[in-house]
Amino acid sequence: MKIKHSINLHKALTFLFIIGLMIGYDNFSIGPYIYLALHGTYGLMWLVKDRIYPDKQWEEEMPLSIGILTFIILLLYWVAPFILISSKSQPSPFWIALAVSINIWGVFLHYASDSQKYFTLKYRRGLITEGFFAKCRNTNYLGEILIYAGFATLAQHWLPFLILIGFIVGIFLPNMLKKDQSLNRYPEFEAYKNNSGLLLPQLFPSNSQGETQISSK
Repeated sequence: MKIKHSINLHKALTFLFIIGLMIGYDNFSIGPYIYLALHGTYGLMWLVKDRIYPDKQWEEEMPLSIGILTFIILLLYWVAPFILISSKSQPSPFWIALAVSINIWGVFLHYASDSQKYFTLKYRRGLITEGFFAKCRNTNYLGEILIYAGFATLAQHWLPFLILIGFIVGIFLPNMLKKDQSLNRYPEFEAYKNNSGLLLPQLFPSNSQGETQISSK
């Protein structure tokens, strides 16, 4: 099986899982509905994205056992809706607005930068150092982190934030460093690296290297 099969299954079931929690805990207040709209829709959008511009790294084959383990790890993302809905806590309008705003920024950065990466590499191989990747080498990861930060904000509990940190340290960061090692084969990468952030945008160019004019992957 492919890595994406476990991921896609999790994304597809998220909408149903949240609805199941709402029914099971008889909680149809504004918080769960907002969470359903954000996280449920995000999962469905992921499936559409996978059809239009799939991520090549999720196409790799893996044993069934690893696929099952991957799915189990992804279940940690369901802790936030479980806490929100089972506790029947009522997020205030301020926290709802903040969570939605963070999530919107995350979706924008994640899906738009993935689209740029896919269609640029489809027609031209090499570094991509313009657009969403001009000042940040991993805008898609930044967007995904903001998405789940929005979910955690809506849950109003420390555990979803801790889980997100675990994913950043255990999965996102190693993948970003691995990507840097891969891109290091390009002679122009060093100049690009000095003028872009690994995760956060580097707003000011490096004085020692100057600005790069080339495009990132």
